Amino acid sequence: MPSPTAVPSVAIIDIGSNSIKLMVAARHPNGALLSRKTRTLDARISTGISEANPRLAPDAMMRGLGAIRELLDEASSYKPARTILVATSAVRDATNGAEFREKVRAATGHTIRILTGDEEANLIGRGLTADPALAALKDFYVFDLGGGSLECLAFAGRKMQQAVSLQLGCVRLTEKFLPKPEEPFPAEAAAAVATHVQATFTENKFAFNLPAGAVAVGTGGTVTTVRTILGARNGRQLDATDPTVTVAQLQALLAELGALPLADRKRIPGLPPPRADVFPVALATLIAIAQLGNFSFFRNSLYNLRWGLAAEALEK
Repeated sequence: MPSPTAVPSVAIIDIGSNSIKLMVAARHPNGALLSRKTRTLDARISTGISEANPRLAPDAMMRGLGAIRELLDEASSYKPARTILVATSAVRDATNGAEFREKVRAATGHTIRILTGDEEANLIGRGLTADPALAALKDFYVFDLGGGSLECLAFAGRKMQQAVSLQLGCVRLTEKFLPKPEEPFPAEAAAAVATHVQATFTENKFAFNLPAGAVAVGTGGTVTTVRTILGARNGRQLDATDPTVTVAQLQALLAELGALPLADRKRIPGLPPPRADVFPVALATLIAIAQLGNFSFFRNSLYNLRWGLAAEALEK
């Protein structure tokens, strides 16, 4: 591992609906972004996000604050020139989001920047363009599925043409369509999710109008978790797995895991137990997106919101 003081770095803490993530990044002399440390903690601060007036529960705020403190401590060994905390859908939509921000500021001295949906989508797009594995792509869609929202982007000639944030996060839809997540995932719930996804895309006028052959890039925890599960079955770590996840694989995994009660899903190798309750809805959402866009696969990228924020911070 490089010396923490080798080059100036920034620390990004992304406070998401389902997890809180750290990235310490630096700029290589050739201009490329370098990730020097990443870590994800499942905190699920977004319980109740589907309600008309969602609020962050006291225990959720405590989980979130504990995770933030732990990640700040881990980042401190790199002596970052700047430390940036951002929050997305869970805090953005909560009626008491300001209270959580104040708790974090009082405990850590750091102020949380609450991203708008448009800011979140655009920063994800900026992060994706830093992925060297996607350098050859000219026309592509991006779908970043989180706990509270789904960010959708379209690039033509590597220039962003559309960016929209939709309230289709897997925690939100699980609360809406799966009243008993401890039970097997019923077929009617998958149908309801698909109908809701289609209506939401139509209402927000996201157009699948890129040239034929445009690739669908999937970011966020769901596609990465699918790769991890499939890799575990072949004795491979994530970085040794195929970044292409087919819709057929998503459908097969939903059929298999959806038939299991929650207690059994939690024992699936590669599936983090805290995500097991929302995972069937997340799979159903991705399948519905693929059907809308007529995609046969998603190309997974690990370059996400944190990469976009790091690029923005290091440019300044």
